[in-house]
Amino acid sequence: MLLTDRTDAGRRLADALRHLAGEDPVVLGLPRGGVPVAFEVARALHAPLDVIVVRKLGVPYHRELAFGAIGEGGVRVISEDIVRRGRIRQADLETVERTAESELARQARRFRDGRPRLSLKDRTAILVDDGIATGATAAAACEVVRAQGAARVVLAVPVAPPDAAAWLRTKADEVVCLSTPASFSAVGEWYQDFSQTSDEEVVALLAEAAAGLVTGRSSAAPGAVVEEPVEVSAGGVRLAGDLALLEGAAAVVMFAHGSGSSRHSPRNRRVAAALNRAGLGTLLFDLLMPAEEAERANVFAIETLAGRLIDATHWLHGRVPVPIGYFGASTGAAAALRAAAAADVDVGAVVSRGGRPDLAGPHLAEVRAPTLLIVGGSDALVLDLNRQALEELRCESRLDVVPRATHLFEEPGALDKVAELARDWFTRHLIPQAG
Repeated sequence: MLLTDRTDAGRRLADALRHLAGEDPVVLGLPRGGVPVAFEVARALHAPLDVIVVRKLGVPYHRELAFGAIGEGGVRVISEDIVRRGRIRQADLETVERTAESELARQARRFRDGRPRLSLKDRTAILVDDGIATGATAAAACEVVRAQGAARVVLAVPVAPPDAAAWLRTKADEVVCLSTPASFSAVGEWYQDFSQTSDEEVVALLAEAAAGLVTGRSSAAPGAVVEEPVEVSAGGVRLAGDLALLEGAAAVVMFAHGSGSSRHSPRNRRVAAALNRAGLGTLLFDLLMPAEEAERANVFAIETLAGRLIDATHWLHGRVPVPIGYFGASTGAAAALRAAAAADVDVGAVVSRGGRPDLAGPHLAEVRAPTLLIVGGSDALVLDLNRQALEELRCESRLDVVPRATHLFEEPGALDKVAELARDWFTRHLIPQAG
């Protein structure tokens, strides 16, 4: 089983956990990589999401061997047997615990941004990680949540080695694991995209969950986000997508992803969440069919991608009669600009993130929609290409450079800046201003 990314892993895992929806569970992500997976599980089960912060306590002279673990709320799980056999001195135990407590408190404050920890008392706790290697951290987490009052502990992971999965079944009441390959060597080999999850992404996902955008319980409230899977008719094919609408949304932004990405892109989804919070609907969809993605040349077929984006725009206009904007990334930005230049397309604004506007060729001069180009300050080649494109655009346009950011905007705060710039551009150009 090969997973696209953590979003894909979360959605597959959620399907295997639907039998727990009636237990009113709390979903807990193990930081950092487990949180994006847990986010999708919480969304599917309409469950609250939190982070489980656990610190293993390593034997001073053999750090890989844990003699216990600590969790929030003063939870302390100690293996007296290991302490006794290891002849660990009390002073050494206290030193290790003090260091671990300090780091645990720092992480908890950072991830929750001042929000209180969700109570697990008498609840079903679903512990989620992006995969298991040795299982030591997951085992410690199971003990910690049980000590925090959870009535039932379920461990859910996409992939794990068979021996670790078997051992963890002695630690949790239930283990849900999608795959236990015998040839297991590392979690990352089972993902196409296993890029590092940043603290900022964890903070953003937990904040989104806390705002009520995951559980869907407030879907009847004004401004609540309702997301539904859709099939977009474009270019003679049906493309999978996720449409997120708000009651009374004044506009919708369509996302055109870049090469090697998909509608599951965690970066685009973070930007989409920021737009949702600003009152904008979003449509993330795949411009290529799964079989087409295998052919590298297809991701640079700008005319084909733009044609599908144009068809998808007509489809969306027929479904939601509000102004539409385009958010394009990398080669997807070229497709968005080429589509925006088409005579029969009504698009109100375009934002390019780390885009390749040069691939839109001579059509840049035909773009009529206000266009914002966002580039990382350390992405030298793409920055030069965008400066040249700015000279060729004849519409209202602007180039914003995010200092020290590289092509994927992975630096702390960089993607948040992209989301802020995109939000302001779209609200200014898509939403009618009073007066």
